[in-house]
Amino acid sequence: MTIEIISPEKKLYQGEAISVMLPGSKGQFQVLAGHAPIMSNLDAGHVIVKTQSGGEEVFEVKGGVVEVNQNKVIVLV
Repeated sequence: MTIEIISPEKKLYQGEAISVMLPGSKGQFQVLAGHAPIMSNLDAGHVIVKTQSGGEEVFEVKGGVVEVNQNKVIVLV
């Protein structure tokens, strides 16, 4: 699946990933490939992207929103 993390200043990350962990307003949740479409508010915390090469990218966020649709995850922070 494709992940994009975008701040008002710049695009922080764009790439293919296995999963992404997000700090939802009701608790942390994970999105995997094929996830049902959702939109959610995000609280302050860490967005953790597990890359296809087996690595991790970690981003600290102060809140935002996420949209998941057709194997594309867009995180606005």
